Amino acid sequence: MAKKKEKIIVELDLPKDDKTLSRLYVILFFSIILGLSSGLFWITNSGFVPTSNGEPMFTNLYCGATAKDPVTGESMGDYFRSNQKPTYAANQSCNILEDKADIIVWETEEPWTTVSKRAQNFNVPGVPTDATGGVVVEQPMWLNCTIDAKEGTPYTVAIRSPDGDLVAYNNGTVGQSKDCGITLQTIEAGDMYELIVLSNQEGEPLYEVNFDMTIHYFDGIPTNMNNKSLWIGPSLDLGITSVHPTIFLNFFGFTFFLLIFPASYYWEKIEEEKNQMEEKFPDFLRDLAEYWKGGLSMTVAVQTLATSEYGALNHEVKKMSNQLSWGIKFGDVIHQFAERVGTPLIKRAITLIQEADKAGGKISDILVTAANDSREIKFLEAERNRAIGSYIAVIWTSYFVFLGVIVVLAKVFIPAIANSNSGGEDGGDSGGQTIGNMSIRNVDPLFFLTVFYYGVTMQAMGNGSMAGLMAKGRFSAGFKQSGLMIVVALLVFNFIAFSNDLIGVTEIPSLSPGSGSFVPQPIHWG
Repeated sequence: MAKKKEKIIVELDLPKDDKTLSRLYVILFFSIILGLSSGLFWITNSGFVPTSNGEPMFTNLYCGATAKDPVTGESMGDYFRSNQKPTYAANQSCNILEDKADIIVWETEEPWTTVSKRAQNFNVPGVPTDATGGVVVEQPMWLNCTIDAKEGTPYTVAIRSPDGDLVAYNNGTVGQSKDCGITLQTIEAGDMYELIVLSNQEGEPLYEVNFDMTIHYFDGIPTNMNNKSLWIGPSLDLGITSVHPTIFLNFFGFTFFLLIFPASYYWEKIEEEKNQMEEKFPDFLRDLAEYWKGGLSMTVAVQTLATSEYGALNHEVKKMSNQLSWGIKFGDVIHQFAERVGTPLIKRAITLIQEADKAGGKISDILVTAANDSREIKFLEAERNRAIGSYIAVIWTSYFVFLGVIVVLAKVFIPAIANSNSGGEDGGDSGGQTIGNMSIRNVDPLFFLTVFYYGVTMQAMGNGSMAGLMAKGRFSAGFKQSGLMIVVALLVFNFIAFSNDLIGVTEIPSLSPGSGSFVPQPIHWG
């Protein structure tokens, strides 16, 4: 007797391949890690966490672990772990606090002509030794020059100190000496140095003298810090302007941006794709009803519609067609479709179709009804978006107005008050000026700039959240709007408000060349 074959049932319910939530969790994980790191960097540089030596916690931690004596290689981290302010030498031992040279150049606008004896005064800026704890800071100097005169004419190029002593000189002869320049390992800071050019042959002047002087200037302020000991980071020169993209204030905005924007942007992109599917869903239901009325089964109708154009819905229609070709029941196929898309509109329409399919009613009418219902809902949503659009525009306009007022206050008004009070003598110990019975204290522009920036960032969080919530009814949309507002604030403040004069970057002084006269002195030229 032949053995009866067992009936094998294969469940063709496809595995879930939607990785939307998995990707969202990955984005959230990295966003939170980066956001908290950014916030940690900001808080350790902001001054809100007091330290015993008054320096930012970040520099104390970093330099305490990495500072080394450049000569001996011994650790100098103890200077950043004590209650004493780090010395100039200690700052020099830490690579992020090292005082690097600024280059000052003096070039002649017009060459000196017909020179028998000529001199010009200039100043040499520099960091005073009392600010370096007695450490001598070398400032190299290079003087390049060319002299045109009758061949064989002897000349002298010299630099004289403010007290009249000879600092350096170069004797040469036109046609024999190729270089009339002077190089100094260091030149001390001081006013009224004198550059001297002489023709050492009576009656033979030098026809033309061209020169340029370069000095490496040190101001004693750590490279990545301003004169209030706050982190500003390296400067990025963009040609028309320079910015400090890693200034500690930026990390306050970066923190909120990283925490809220990447995940909300991704989720809104998913929601937009779902919205595009919903836009095409009524057309799909209408066409499905027409094919049903034409006598085709649901299976054949869906497989035929898989070759049509439904935009964002194409992928899902083709997937339903494949499932039907594998023998999965129509009711299960549309149920899985509703679960994959997951929007209330599609779930409701599919539930209605499933119940009609089970009841055996005239499903074409149900499809038409579901299509009309979906189309009406999308129309109402579009009307709502148009109505809310004006309110969103008002929110963005108010934010731009607020941002503009804040930038004007930070850039113009507060610095003007600070400059007007800087020379006051009647402000008591706090400085400032007195007008009648009213005393105006000195103000720190950087303090107000910091407060204004924090205020603008918080305004971006509030305004953006409200705008997105009103427009879409989702906090993810609000966080996306907030992230965009934070980006606008970062760009405006970095390119306008965070200028060197407001964040405490000292200006590079010039050599201030002035008109001078040659005063003969009995100097032995060698």
